[in-house]
Amino acid sequence: MHWTVYKKGFKAFLQLEKSLSDHSVEAYLRDIDKLSDYLVSINAPVSPADVTLQHLQSFMQCIGEMEMAPTSQARIISGIKSFFKYCLLEQICTINPTTLLPSPKTKRKLPDVLSFEEIEQVIAQIDLSKPEGGRNKAILETIYSSGLRVTEAINLKISCLYLDVGFIRVIGKGDKERLVPIGSDAIKFIKLYKDTIRVHQTPAKDNEDILFLNNRGKGLSRVMIFYIIKDLIRKAGITKSISPHSFRHSFATHLVEGGADLRAVQEMLGHESITTTEIYTHLNREFLRDTLDRFHPAFKKNNL
Repeated sequence: MHWTVYKKGFKAFLQLEKSLSDHSVEAYLRDIDKLSDYLVSINAPVSPADVTLQHLQSFMQCIGEMEMAPTSQARIISGIKSFFKYCLLEQICTINPTTLLPSPKTKRKLPDVLSFEEIEQVIAQIDLSKPEGGRNKAILETIYSSGLRVTEAINLKISCLYLDVGFIRVIGKGDKERLVPIGSDAIKFIKLYKDTIRVHQTPAKDNEDILFLNNRGKGLSRVMIFYIIKDLIRKAGITKSISPHSFRHSFATHLVEGGADLRAVQEMLGHESITTTEIYTHLNREFLRDTLDRFHPAFKKNNL
């Protein structure tokens, strides 16, 4: 028996209480499916109330033997822990069996960073003689200028542009909104695209307010952005391991290296926790020392 009833309640909990995206919710539910399938395979009790720490340890051992990456294992554990917290809240369980369940140690892998010169080099490969060229330039300038996630960029709405005051309204993870400053170059190329290219397109139904459209008048996909950037990286002759996220990562890194306050960077990136933002501070010791010398009162005194 699959935990259909429990999953239905858990899904509603994740959507309404946690405000998670559909993608995240589906990932959590798949993790619960893995556990319930495993319990059935070993003829163990299939009710959440009967699951013990030993069952979970045995399940994670099985997952480990599949040579699954530590990050994937950690994500599965996170999903299972959330599920049993929900079960405890709803009194489906009286004891949380995940309390003593350890997570595998993971290393946060940082994507390669593009220098400002490399960013310009990549954008320079765009063929502006084609209509999609103007659109692609506006997209990449916007992602780098404002540190947007790819999903945030492709879902950007015309009604969320406040270009006259230099801001855009972004809908991030969990449908949380934030106002983000946008650079003058990005503003210029958004206006050019909107007024000289997009104006000649007929948006598909329900896409009228979407800023960036494909040649069928619909919004772009994440995969399409990936292919656009991959092609430009190849043309620029850059051999680093680059993804669409690298533009966002470079935005944050360049800000921090320029002395920006970490809390301000957190706000612009839309991170819920400052610890997430801290992965962008992979700075060398000389830079940290220089920052202290210039900005910290105690260090400034020594330089007087």
